[in-house]
Amino acid sequence: MNAPEANARKPNVLVLPGYQNSGAGHWQTRWEALDPAFTRVRMPDWDHPVRDAWCRALDSAVAAADGPIVFAAHSLGCLTAAIWASQYASAAQLGKVAGALLVAVPDPAGANFPRDASGFAPVPIERLPFASIVVASSDDPYGGVPFSQACANAWGSRWIDVGPRGHINSDSGLGDWDEARGWLASLRASV
Repeated sequence: MNAPEANARKPNVLVLPGYQNSGAGHWQTRWEALDPAFTRVRMPDWDHPVRDAWCRALDSAVAAADGPIVFAAHSLGCLTAAIWASQYASAAQLGKVAGALLVAVPDPAGANFPRDASGFAPVPIERLPFASIVVASSDDPYGGVPFSQACANAWGSRWIDVGPRGHINSDSGLGDWDEARGWLASLRASV
């Protein structure tokens, strides 16, 4: 296979932000600015997320995507990806997904889970039908280490603890977060 053929098969990335979207300093937004293969999935209401609406928006984005894709999900975007895979996606849609980087999975039963978000519990406990990596912070106020480890185990995901980084968002000071781009690249290379 020559180089152009290899690049044609490199999966595009669907970016799945969480509650209230990802702002200018967020690693997801920075990744989109660095690479045109990254496309943000637009949710119907960033401030009042509803599981069904978010999963249907993801389903439409997957349907519209060409070739293989990977997810770069943060927070509520992680739950959206897991719920979509277990309850909404067709076999054909799932066949397009090569992997998912799932960062800062929030616990819907946690005290800090947004009250404006509805329908995201219970969290699916089935193995995801694609490769995945769950990345957690040891001091995430929205989802602790035991919760993220339980999700990773249930989903068949590799689990990575990045230490005390809060909710792994723009406040975490990660910049372009090259380390995580490497993890995402490993998922993209597996196709």
